[in-house]
Amino acid sequence: MNCLTTRLRSAALISTTTALVSIAGPASAHVSVWTPDALRGGFGKAVFRVATESETASTKKVVVTLPEDTPFAFVSAGYKPGWKAAIAMVKLAKPTKVGEFTLTKAARTVTWTTTGDGIPPSQFDEFSISGGPMPQSKDISFVATQTYSDGEVVAWNQPQKGDTEPEHPAPVLALTASASGAHADPEVTGSAKDDSGNDAGIWLGGGALVVAATALVVALRQNRRRG
Repeated sequence: MNCLTTRLRSAALISTTTALVSIAGPASAHVSVWTPDALRGGFGKAVFRVATESETASTKKVVVTLPEDTPFAFVSAGYKPGWKAAIAMVKLAKPTKVGEFTLTKAARTVTWTTTGDGIPPSQFDEFSISGGPMPQSKDISFVATQTYSDGEVVAWNQPQKGDTEPEHPAPVLALTASASGAHADPEVTGSAKDDSGNDAGIWLGGGALVVAATALVVALRQNRRRG
């Protein structure tokens, strides 16, 4: 009876661990964007996380369309083994002042096309660009287009209105103000934040993992003693 009880307890703890790890994971897949260093008015990196939501097809191409109303003076695509990157430029309707630069043309799209298998079903990968100057706004909205191996094309271009997330939300990059020298943690589109501005999703995930790991260690120790 004691052996059966021990096994049931271990199974319950493993199930709890799995559930808590699931809570710690991202709330949704989609296409999101975050930055490790970009500030308003400065140069930095934007990282796009692309998830293959299909269970049978792979992601073969990713196109990121840059905002037309706030063009970048300089843009470069991050090198990625197994993918070919291309930047398309467009002529602006009129000369546009961006920071200390006056632009007559600007990068419009950055396209990554796989030279291999792409992103397999139910997996994700990341693609990055570097550039600037960033606009002085609190965030930048991009459009991402994802092409699958079975021919399906998904456009992530819908703005969020209110608290309800659209079916295909556009990736939005949050920017930190640089004038005051204040620092904020990198933000991922769709992460939960509390009223103080801290990333509640990250803290919740970390706490869940600690609790789960502690419970599992205790169960293993009890099994050894009873054995």
